Amino acid sequence: MRIFKVLSICGSGTVTSTMVSDKVKEEMEARGLKVTTTTAKPTEALNLAKSGNYDLIVHTSPLPASDYGIPTLSSISCLTGVGEEEFFDKVEKILKELIK
Repeated sequence: MRIFKVLSICGSGTVTSTMVSDKVKEEMEARGLKVTTTTAKPTEALNLAKSGNYDLIVHTSPLPASDYGIPTLSSISCLTGVGEEEFFDKVEKILKELIK
């Protein structure tokens, strides 16, 4: 089984990104996908994405404008609860498309 690598970004790179990471891992596992996560700050996102070690970026803070080379997805819904199911559906779709 493939293990997907998700980069979770928030302003400080710790609290909120960890909360989102935990939710993404739990929900994707429930959907049959194995996910590992790394947390970071927006200023670290581009270099980490360009390393080629990640499949997806989820973020609660705005990312600096750039081509990250991988999909990016706002994860604000994990904080508000509004649209959270749709967010997880998008994460699942992106990851499953990587299998093809």
